[in-house]
Amino acid sequence: MAPVSESPVAVKESVGLRTHPLTGVVQGALWAAAAVFGLFSSMGGGGWEGVSPFLSGVIALGGGLVLGMGVGFLSWRFTRYVIDGTELRINSGILTKASRRIPYERIQSVDIAEPLVARIFGLAELRIEMAGGKNSRTSLRFLKLADAGALRKLLLARTHGHSASEEAPDEQRSIITVVPPTRIIIGTLLSLDFLFAVLGTVTVLVVALWWGQVIAFIGGIIPLGSWLIQIVGQRVIQQWDFTLSRGERGLRIERGLLSRTSQTIPYDRVQGIAVKEPLVWRRLGWQRLEVDVAGYASQGDDAGGDNANSTLLPISDAPLANAIIAELLPGADPALTPRTYASPRSWVFAPIGFRYRWVAANDRTFVASEGWIQRTTSIVPHHKTQSVELSQGPLQRWRGVATVEVHSPKGPVDADGRNLPADAARSTMLAQLDRARAARS
Repeated sequence: MAPVSESPVAVKESVGLRTHPLTGVVQGALWAAAAVFGLFSSMGGGGWEGVSPFLSGVIALGGGLVLGMGVGFLSWRFTRYVIDGTELRINSGILTKASRRIPYERIQSVDIAEPLVARIFGLAELRIEMAGGKNSRTSLRFLKLADAGALRKLLLARTHGHSASEEAPDEQRSIITVVPPTRIIIGTLLSLDFLFAVLGTVTVLVVALWWGQVIAFIGGIIPLGSWLIQIVGQRVIQQWDFTLSRGERGLRIERGLLSRTSQTIPYDRVQGIAVKEPLVWRRLGWQRLEVDVAGYASQGDDAGGDNANSTLLPISDAPLANAIIAELLPGADPALTPRTYASPRSWVFAPIGFRYRWVAANDRTFVASEGWIQRTTSIVPHHKTQSVELSQGPLQRWRGVATVEVHSPKGPVDADGRNLPADAARSTMLAQLDRARAARS
């Protein structure tokens, strides 16, 4: 057995290796934090019946720490990963043994994540994305940061056909942009959901003080405070020091204040891009780009209102955003013309919003746009179109309108033409089927 500190690149292949011995400690800390958070979320900041909130928190913290460290140690003790000439194997299981086999040719990307607790100990998690949807991610928790980087390089070298005797060349990368933290903070403060959360908090505070309803204040302030914390966490802390760079294999995203993440977006896995422009941002010419990457939508570690895995640019000027879109989706144009607009007869479904709904297409992409408070423009390449659906409910038949849905993998991209004139909707559906068929052939 090779020492744990030895770099995986230097280790003889077909030898089983363990992750870092401190994995159990990190896992215990994560479980303890989850236990405390779950306690206060479920009980509104209080404790168990007859137990003070402070003592309840201490019990949850200690119990989570002990249980997590125990499970983490056993998991580490019975987990080994094996690197050979054809695949990566991860053998695990305490009572029930399991062996996950990952052929190199199926690896799509290898990312490095540094959760806060692991980062304190200089450890990192290696996330391996494979071709496929559900359960396409495999993780190795936790390795030394240097070992994770070396193993990442080794796996990518095998994926791109380098043999064991070849030295994999370092990927040359160029920085596209670094989003300053001040801009991320300003953009968050000017977002409508943040403003609504602040206004809601102030309203609850004023009403509670006016009527003297302390219980009502606590009941209202906890969900609003959680919403504010979630917004700040996802928009500021997770996207802190956001760096976008370019390499031969795709775009690289590095981000995070407390927990750092290094994520690669391979060019050929991009399924579509969504351009989001909140009302206030439009006055400043700012946009947010979100991307559908095959396999990422099914992962739940960053789930929430803003999936961090899908953020391509947290805030950007239009010229830079358009340049990134053109690089990932050649021939794409978010402002395509001519456009097919929603029928004026659909005003009963969206009295104001119907004016901002339209679809368009060129020989490379299909574009759908909607929203007047937050404008969302979804762009889907024709060869990534999975299916096209025409739907028309009873109220839509009454108004003579229909909806066209261009299906792509689950994610932030939603290329639907809602409430188009019925004849135009049918023509759009048939034309998109022809474009998708031609693009795939």
